[in-house]
Amino acid sequence: MEEEVKVVEAQETPEVQEAPVAQKETKKSSLNASVAPEDFDWDAFEQADYYGGTSKEDVKAAYDQTLSKVVENEVVEGEVTAINKREVIVSIGGKSEGVISAPEFRYNPDLKVGDKVEVFVESAEDKKGQLVISHKKARALKSWDRVNEAYNSGEIVKGFVKTRTKGGMIVDVFGIEAFLPGSQIDIKPIRDYDVYVNQPIDLKIVKINQEFRNVVVSHKALLEAEQEQKRSELIGKLEKGQVLEGVVKNITNYGVFVDLGGVDGLIHITDLSWGRINHPEEVVTLDEKIKVVVLDFNEQQKRIALGLKQLTAHPWDNLDPNLGVGDKVRGKVVLIADYGAFVEIEPGVEGLIHVSEMSWSPRLHSAQEFLKVGDEVEAQILTLDRENRKMSLGLKQLSANPWESIREKYPVGSQQKAVVRNITNFGVFAELEDGVEGLVHISDLSWNKIKHPSEVVAPGDTIDVQILDFDEASHKLSLGHKQVLPNPWDEIEKNFPVGSTVEGTIASATDKGATVTFEGTDAEGFVYSRDLVKEDGKQAVVGEKLPFKVVELRRSTRRILLSHLRTYSEAKERAAAAEQDNTKKAVKKINANVERTTLGDIDALAALKDKLEKGE
Repeated sequence: MEEEVKVVEAQETPEVQEAPVAQKETKKSSLNASVAPEDFDWDAFEQADYYGGTSKEDVKAAYDQTLSKVVENEVVEGEVTAINKREVIVSIGGKSEGVISAPEFRYNPDLKVGDKVEVFVESAEDKKGQLVISHKKARALKSWDRVNEAYNSGEIVKGFVKTRTKGGMIVDVFGIEAFLPGSQIDIKPIRDYDVYVNQPIDLKIVKINQEFRNVVVSHKALLEAEQEQKRSELIGKLEKGQVLEGVVKNITNYGVFVDLGGVDGLIHITDLSWGRINHPEEVVTLDEKIKVVVLDFNEQQKRIALGLKQLTAHPWDNLDPNLGVGDKVRGKVVLIADYGAFVEIEPGVEGLIHVSEMSWSPRLHSAQEFLKVGDEVEAQILTLDRENRKMSLGLKQLSANPWESIREKYPVGSQQKAVVRNITNFGVFAELEDGVEGLVHISDLSWNKIKHPSEVVAPGDTIDVQILDFDEASHKLSLGHKQVLPNPWDEIEKNFPVGSTVEGTIASATDKGATVTFEGTDAEGFVYSRDLVKEDGKQAVVGEKLPFKVVELRRSTRRILLSHLRTYSEAKERAAAAEQDNTKKAVKKINANVERTTLGDIDALAALKDKLEKGE
């Protein structure tokens, strides 16, 4: 037995001596000290006190943890031990280290020695005895879970822009290709997408399609969140009237967006210049540094209204103090509206020329008929309100008022030339000269009955008119056109006297009667249906040419009444009357001779009388 103990002691003694220095310094373990075989405490060894109160199982477990456990086809955590341009060395415990190609970590340019990374163990040992691991495969295996986790938690993830595509860019996120829309790259419009390719970028996952495993990310969301925080901080310090410096970030038709240091404010186009401008580009340029004044801000809506023109004095304050009503000024037409034109006297100082002050004519005009934008005009100041910064101007005041001597120039009854300017349902407006117009009522336009003035004249026609009446106070003039033309009724009364018989053709017919026209004249007559019965008892029809008797001429209504019936009925009536008169004369003669007849002749005379009365 003693010999066996000596053999054990001989075998254990060298291991104790080769123990590390740190272990030798431990006082609680008797293994850490040189113990003679005869002094070894076997009781303590068996009761585990020899390990300083630690069981042999715990010591074994601690020892096992120092050994490398390499399990193939699993994802394990490793530590970066070395980095160069081509490869990254990763240790997965003990002396197990693998080499990974550096491009697998391009999404993480901040990678450094000591960082923990996940790797996929492809093989515990290749032909060269080297551990084969992959970071890319480890990311791919866990990427979808990590993407969903990041989406649910709102985590900011790192991505790597791989390439540009239609409408945006393809980004590597945890080994998955995600889509970054162009509208989600930055808050401001992107001019060059290519600057982002092959670059890392911070992102937020905004949408996931679980069925097709599509991922949409946004960089803009992070910027907006950051900007929102800055905006809240800035708005909390803002005061109306405060002057700030910013950079022109974007120019639109309605204004300019200015970056105030991460927070945007808007200068509306009306607050860029005291004068009128067509586009903000006339005042500022992109990326220009400018000073602005805070006009208003809304803490709830996070909106900031800025002004540029407010940093300079208002032009009205510098307007010539000697300028007054009645003075003549020159300016440029900057805006045209239906009701008038705005003329800029000085930059920022405008006056309105109302359309009624452009011409002496009472006709309703449009300002576009007189002026156009860009015209240089001279006008007279009609009103001037410096306090409210308003001015009204007039053009017609610079020329004589033609209505002041209208009666002397155009006496009543005189014949004049006029140009048709406007046609309405009730008449025609004709211009005698600039500013002098009159109305030719439809009833004074033609001797014939018309339904609309356009049947007689057209706009632009020059016509002869007669001055009928004036209303100088209202600048109204009454004209007549038919008065300078022959009255066709004078000729009609001469050619169609009442009682005369004329030949005409039935042009049209109604239940009441028919219209008759006459060859060689424009006159028309009317026949009632009862007077259209022919001698044979039939009714006359359209197209028949018949004799008509003129029954009546109505000058006031321009109407000729005719009758065909009377052309033959009156002749019969005259013949019957003449026969009756002859009979009466014969009877009277017989009665006178009765007294001289004999009784024998009485019977013969009676018979003769009877025959005469019967017309035999």
